[in-house]
Amino acid sequence: MRVAGPGPGVGVVGQFLSGVGLLVRGLGMYARTPRLVLLGILPALITGALFLAGYATLIVFVDDLAGVVTPFADGWAGWARDLVRVLAGFAFLALGAVLGVLTFTAVTLVVGDPFYEEISARVESRYGGVPGEIEVSWWRSLRRSMADSVRLVARSVLLGVPLFFAGFIPVVGQFVVPVVAAAVGGWFLALELVGAPFYRRGLRLPDRRRMLGAQRPVSLGFGVAVFCCFLIPLGAILVMPAAVAGAALLARRSLGEAIDEPGRWTEHPAPRADA
Repeated sequence: MRVAGPGPGVGVVGQFLSGVGLLVRGLGMYARTPRLVLLGILPALITGALFLAGYATLIVFVDDLAGVVTPFADGWAGWARDLVRVLAGFAFLALGAVLGVLTFTAVTLVVGDPFYEEISARVESRYGGVPGEIEVSWWRSLRRSMADSVRLVARSVLLGVPLFFAGFIPVVGQFVVPVVAAAVGGWFLALELVGAPFYRRGLRLPDRRRMLGAQRPVSLGFGVAVFCCFLIPLGAILVMPAAVAGAALLARRSLGEAIDEPGRWTEHPAPRADA
């Protein structure tokens, strides 16, 4: 299986921007299929309501949590105690945002699997389909998706812990950590979202890491763009279906398959492997 290269003369910034462009193309394709718009938004809307409620609860209790993790500051001068607890609160909110985005994606993909599978399959069909597509039952696909999602979320938590503590460092915690968090979150989002196209080819999480890692700037461009959109209020709900469409393009690119614009987007059903 060939992995597409970045192309001659294309620098890291150009590759990163081409990854962003995959999300833009996903937005365009998804917007031109009105029949799928509501179906694609519905699972994200249900999951998003739950996660927004959870994050709102974190905001309400963030001061209490900051006090719990900074008992050493109880005897400090008022300004010093307040400063360290503000930094702790910021760290909690940043960590909650990163983990919230990643777990939102995992849960939404599970809840909306039939809808997002349809969107992804239509994109693949538009660009020539999947050579040697493997037909996987819904239940087996769900089990694989959940297992891989748990692994990805667990790894993101392990990376999120040092970012949480780095959030206590003045300046670094407020400017450097968010950039690092966006890069880390973007990478895990890209890995999460390309799951369906890789499953169609009989490929699992290690294959995703290897193929996307071969084009890391492109993968990061796509993932960071999705991550930033997901941080916007209601952004995750509205962008999620387009992110699935863009992820199908990212998967095809990483596997060396065609993603050139073939013509007008249609609503014909994607061909089945057994057709």
